[in-house]
Amino acid sequence: MPEKQQVSIFWFRRDLRLEDNTGLYHALKSGYPVLPLFIFDTLILDKLQDNDDPRVTFIRNAIIKLDQELQKHGSSIIVKHGTPQAAWTELLNDYDIKAAFTNHDFEPYAKTRDESIADILKTKGVELRTFKDHVIFEKNEVLKEDGKPYTVFTPYKRKWLEKLNPDFHLKAYPTEKYYNNFLQTSPFVIPGLEQLGFQSSLLTFPDREYKEVIEEYSNTRDSPALDGTSRIGVNLRFGTISIREAGYDAFHAKEKTWLSELIWRDFYAMILWHFPYSAKSSFRKEFDNIPWLNREEDYKAWCEGNTGYPIVDAGMRQLNATGWMHNRVRMITASFLCKHLLIDWRWGEAYFARKLIDYDQASNVGGWQWAAGTGNDAAPYFRVFSPDLQTKKFDPKLEYVKKWVPEFSDPFKYAQPIVDHKFARQRALNAYKVGLAKS
Repeated sequence: MPEKQQVSIFWFRRDLRLEDNTGLYHALKSGYPVLPLFIFDTLILDKLQDNDDPRVTFIRNAIIKLDQELQKHGSSIIVKHGTPQAAWTELLNDYDIKAAFTNHDFEPYAKTRDESIADILKTKGVELRTFKDHVIFEKNEVLKEDGKPYTVFTPYKRKWLEKLNPDFHLKAYPTEKYYNNFLQTSPFVIPGLEQLGFQSSLLTFPDREYKEVIEEYSNTRDSPALDGTSRIGVNLRFGTISIREAGYDAFHAKEKTWLSELIWRDFYAMILWHFPYSAKSSFRKEFDNIPWLNREEDYKAWCEGNTGYPIVDAGMRQLNATGWMHNRVRMITASFLCKHLLIDWRWGEAYFARKLIDYDQASNVGGWQWAAGTGNDAAPYFRVFSPDLQTKKFDPKLEYVKKWVPEFSDPFKYAQPIVDHKFARQRALNAYKVGLAKS
């Protein structure tokens, strides 16, 4: 029986790049040839509702690009399709694994998964070593003076900026110095989308130079008709761009609004880490008793962009058509679902989870709970956005609305509002008061 190859394994997840990758850097310096690994996790894939889910296409495209880079260095990425537990069991049978490396993932499922894999590896005397790569500050790195986590953004941001040492925290890991430490192997076969149970998405993915946008970000970010946001959410979500590179560019921009958005990202990741229950329940538990109406017909109208409120409908149609929605409109549509229609924020969060190509659980849950008034540092429950006022403020020429709701100009073709704003606002206030009275 041939002797097994001694290897270190680096497990790619939400860090699909070779350059400036923390865990990969440490793997390449481990003293053993590094076998790159990706697992198409059926425990995740089987829950996806659309067989053309664009994220699967995006991930596979990123893996092909990774593999092309690896082949330049005589290596390749081994791609498994199944449960992580089965994949690692196979790898332990096929290789003499000396060390296993990956980067942290903060989502509740990921934490459970990683504990399970660490236990499997431990039976063979192998440690699963994990590193910070997805955020700039994580877990307990930014805490209050009493050692407790912040739950309000502004003081968190202040402490975050005080703690930041750009020359250290935003410095790239020089992985390219160690590329000759990849395992030399003939190319592995990457399964096709059909083998994974999917078909290719027809959506186009943003592939742009974001640095030119961030200089004018504060002036353009709130206008949905403009191409004024970075559009790199999907790249940060799956790590095809390093957060340290993005943070460096944001820190050195003349205007710091975009940096603040990256700090929000760290903040919500920290909140999910410390308060994992908030992924499925109100962060502020006194809001668990809101008597949501949850009318299916209203939810369907919202999902399809047929509410009769043009800014809401434009946002939902943009989401359905492109897998992306402008951030200002995300707030408007979320507030409308929860406050105007009295539909549980978890219904909306789930729909965004299904449709957004840049879906990130921590940020999405945080944003939805903010809109619903149930989260930490959330908009007060009695703040109910007026869609008409939001339109006048952020789309005064109706360019965004007319792009996505072309029938808006014809009163005979466009849907009538499914609820009156004044009535809906009062109904929401009453419902929230009832819920709070029960807590």
